Amino acid sequence: MNLSYDEFISRADDVKASIARSCDKACRQHDAVELLAVTKNHACWAPEYAARYGLRAVGENRVQEGVDKRKQCTAKLAWELIGHLQSNKAKLAVEHFERVQSVDSIKLVEQLAKAATVQGKVLAVLLQINAGRDPAKFGAEIEEAEALLERAQQFAALRVEGLMTIAPLSEDKDVARRCFATLRELRDKLALRSGLPLSVLSMGMSGDLEEAVAEGSTQIRVGTALFGTRA
Repeated sequence: MNLSYDEFISRADDVKASIARSCDKACRQHDAVELLAVTKNHACWAPEYAARYGLRAVGENRVQEGVDKRKQCTAKLAWELIGHLQSNKAKLAVEHFERVQSVDSIKLVEQLAKAATVQGKVLAVLLQINAGRDPAKFGAEIEEAEALLERAQQFAALRVEGLMTIAPLSEDKDVARRCFATLRELRDKLALRSGLPLSVLSMGMSGDLEEAVAEGSTQIRVGTALFGTRA
């Protein structure tokens, strides 16, 4: 499905308005929450639209799809990997993404750090935590978060900017809100102990963005509501 740019503007305006209303309800500034356009399964037109609209970055779930798409696009954007990353693809991810949000194991930390060191760059990362304790979701367990952060801090080639989570799928909005509150509380504890600001909380999608904003999200990840049904 290839939308017209005018239709994309309408969709993006609606999402931004929803975020703004949620910020108002939570007594937060509108610019405190970034919209990350998730372009997976859409062709190059999707990131091009996002850039034209003024969004800073796009998110991709799969390394190879993101790499291939980026090569075809002329848009000036940051590319963020938000999907599960196997350690054997760490080198490719470091080479082609500005930030990896799905860092969920010490093994992956070490592989990313090794690749970033070889490539002479500092890679921005988020630690993905299974804050909702959902067996269907990826992410480090809450109890593993401190050790994961400590290991990541040992590498000059990695810059841990915050945490990411995906809420369990539920009709009960309180399930998502508890998940997001747990991640925020964990961030506060880790920031205090580590001395890092950990200012990024990537949590919330179109269906639970109000709950995410209420609990301190700084980045909402949205795909279908912006670009329509994926191929």
